[in-house]
Amino acid sequence: MARDNPTVSLAHLSPGQPFALTGGTIVTTDGSQAVSDIMVGADGRFVAVEPFLDVTSCDARIDITGMLVSPGFVDAHQHLDKTGVLRFTPNPSGTLQGAREAFAKYAGTAGPEDIHKRATRTVERCLSRGTTAIRSHINVDKDARFHGMETLAAIRDAEKNRITLQLVAFMTPHPGQDFDWLEKNIDGAVALADAVGGTPAVSEDPPRYLDILFSAAVKAGKPVDLHLDEHLNAGVHLLDAAIERVERFGMQGRTVFSHVSVLSALPRREFQRIAERIRALDVGVVTLPAANLYLQGRDAEMLPPRGLTRVAELHRTGVTIATASDNIQDPFVPTGSGDMLEIARWTLLAGHLRGDELAAAHRMITTAPAHLMGLGKDYGLRSCARADFVVTDCTDTDTLVAGGPDRAFIFSRGRLVSETRTALTRVENSCLKEDA
Repeated sequence: MARDNPTVSLAHLSPGQPFALTGGTIVTTDGSQAVSDIMVGADGRFVAVEPFLDVTSCDARIDITGMLVSPGFVDAHQHLDKTGVLRFTPNPSGTLQGAREAFAKYAGTAGPEDIHKRATRTVERCLSRGTTAIRSHINVDKDARFHGMETLAAIRDAEKNRITLQLVAFMTPHPGQDFDWLEKNIDGAVALADAVGGTPAVSEDPPRYLDILFSAAVKAGKPVDLHLDEHLNAGVHLLDAAIERVERFGMQGRTVFSHVSVLSALPRREFQRIAERIRALDVGVVTLPAANLYLQGRDAEMLPPRGLTRVAELHRTGVTIATASDNIQDPFVPTGSGDMLEIARWTLLAGHLRGDELAAAHRMITTAPAHLMGLGKDYGLRSCARADFVVTDCTDTDTLVAGGPDRAFIFSRGRLVSETRTALTRVENSCLKEDA
């Protein structure tokens, strides 16, 4: 096809039609960039991703020279059961505890239809902005029970050909939590989920709580993803306790610590000791800049802290670190659009990455979270992987992260699911003179 109008051609691909894209710049699994051709099969998977492919057998061939192809964005930490409840859940204090209390009051009234409507809307918005995989933590406790898990499990299964959705059984330890109830119900929750999670810092008995979570994960053969030390009190943290259980339960390479805000409050030598243990055990880290910027440090009398973990240092130490949305328009984070490029920018700025580390921020929303979610060979621009990708008019990942595209085409399982365009409407001077 003619090179003069590739964007029109992209927009008119037929659903399920095999096609080839030639001459584009692709982002490889190691983060490098190279000109390559792409063939997508009728099954929605990549047939081949190599330079100078013979694409004459493809009915649809589109030259995308000068355009960038990125793997689909991955949001490794959301709360889809909470999304979109901001107007129902006021949090006047703006604190983490205030947000917990606000949602707890609402959770008992949130039925399946309400959860389904809000979660589906957010999933659609995320997909339209290039996110093709999401891991969501879903509250399970005596109040919320299994409503959220059952509803999101239905969405996960119904939408599996459009978006990869993983669920974390977020066993929520409210004050007064009945551990007998938790132990009795955790296996049922984990059976519906893809991972096991919780928040030890607010448990009344953190050691027992951690043992329950890790035991259930091992029994079910599923990974662990903890909300760990989402606070800035250097005198109280559970990092060593959690790390000890990673070793004892054999969960190396299958555990994620989300938030770990307290690392930024620890003396550097103590941080370095813990970071080395995290790296050695192949524990992943997810930073949540929106929530930590919004909720943390409100009680500081001077120079309120950013609230994030040590993003730049963890990255440079070799720890696998991803960044994610966390909450979207709820009492924990009142903003959010589902745009992972926005989250990448917040991470670079608030996490003290440098201007020459824009590519690292891109990896934090693509290959790093894909690794933490265990997507394996099903992810990335490679033969046989799901054809989940984003085509933009950016020249490289630096420009993609720094400012975003003016044109973007989102493909999920080889089908175009969203097209976005930013353009100015010009008014001729002569028209202005006539109106004057």
